[in-house]
Amino acid sequence: MAAVLHLPEQTAILKGVSWETYERLLAGHEEESSTRFTYDGGILQILVPSARHKKPHRILASLVEVLAEEMALNIESLGSTTLKRPDLLKGFEPDSCFYIQHADAMRDKDEIDLTVDPPPDLVIEIDITSPLLDKFPLYAAVGVPEVWRYLTPWPPPEAVRGALPHTEEPNLCVRITA
Repeated sequence: MAAVLHLPEQTAILKGVSWETYERLLAGHEEESSTRFTYDGGILQILVPSARHKKPHRILASLVEVLAEEMALNIESLGSTTLKRPDLLKGFEPDSCFYIQHADAMRDKDEIDLTVDPPPDLVIEIDITSPLLDKFPLYAAVGVPEVWRYLTPWPPPEAVRGALPHTEEPNLCVRITA
């Protein structure tokens, strides 16, 4: 198994990891909210976010919530919950995720099963260092229609849509700029 460690974000990439190992790691860290796992077909990224990571995340998540309130949109925020598609060997914990079009359907769910439930309508990703794992193909594979990605240093968060599936209803970013 190959590993790459990247500081200061404390990110590790492991290759040749089985889905079962990924599931065991998730179960072992169930009570710990700081470590984030991303799994993509045998490649596992483990991230321990820094304070530099958390600040823009909180700002962007707050921005989404304020915009939704101002626009009278009903949203459901799931934060950085674990989302998985075992049939595709894909799993991720975004910095934040929101249901906008599907907020009512997802509001009372305790568990999300992406094989039957829709993916989040919006995912926020914070990249403080050069990303070691390209998450956009993973998000596209599970059907996430909109990703806001914050890169440092500046520019501001970008709405990334090109590689992601088209949606009938415009999501939050399109509504803001329309």
